[in-house]
Amino acid sequence: MADVTLYHWEPNANSGKPMLALMEKGVPFDSRYTNMLEFDQHKPEYLAVNPQGTIPAMIHGERVLTESTAIMEYVDQAFDGPALMPEDARDRWRIRWWMKFMDQWLGPSFSMLGWSAFVGPMVRDRPREELEALIARIPLPERRRAWRKAMFGEFSEEELGESRRRVALGIDLLEEELGKRPYVGSDSYSLGDINIFNSTYSLPVSHPDLASKDKTPNIMRWLKRVYHRPAVQQTWTMGRGDLAKRYRLVIEEID
Repeated sequence: MADVTLYHWEPNANSGKPMLALMEKGVPFDSRYTNMLEFDQHKPEYLAVNPQGTIPAMIHGERVLTESTAIMEYVDQAFDGPALMPEDARDRWRIRWWMKFMDQWLGPSFSMLGWSAFVGPMVRDRPREELEALIARIPLPERRRAWRKAMFGEFSEEELGESRRRVALGIDLLEEELGKRPYVGSDSYSLGDINIFNSTYSLPVSHPDLASKDKTPNIMRWLKRVYHRPAVQQTWTMGRGDLAKRYRLVIEEID
């Protein structure tokens, strides 16, 4: 029986980061699929694991770990297997810069656009009173606000416009970065690639006006390199929903 239990949704964005880190390290884990679209993360049994009601969460022995990027770093340091951070201090700084950039600046914009176009419409057809009850049991007030906007299509044009601006700028910066070295922040595959990949893997499908073989050849080469890693392919076999279908569409686009 695995000593690690991971509560996760689809292998993208936040959930995908610890999933892929564990796979790359060769660490067996007990997968607990937590369906965000069914609001499993706000049910009492999950709140007993993580009272904040956010996913992913990982249990290692008696430790409960939350926050996806911090979990990745824990996985890299706590388990044997290939190192997912380079030895060079400057490379480590660069990788951490990119992870901070994604987590705090660019990632929320990807998330807003995804929630507006994908997550919100998938839950919006439920009765209003049911949606209100689901919102009421979300522990964190900022998550309640975000879910309300997604459920009822309340993101303003200003918010969406700013997110689109940030995504375009972020893609330009990533294209420039990947013109300098084969991976994000380093010459070797690292946590930086796992972090960035899990929010950008679908760029050729989700943002074809910004990312393509002609517009962003460096990103496309990097995506292809990461997509063909055995750990990535194994991780994505764990997907159950439409995102897994989108993953397959992108493979067709980059190959």
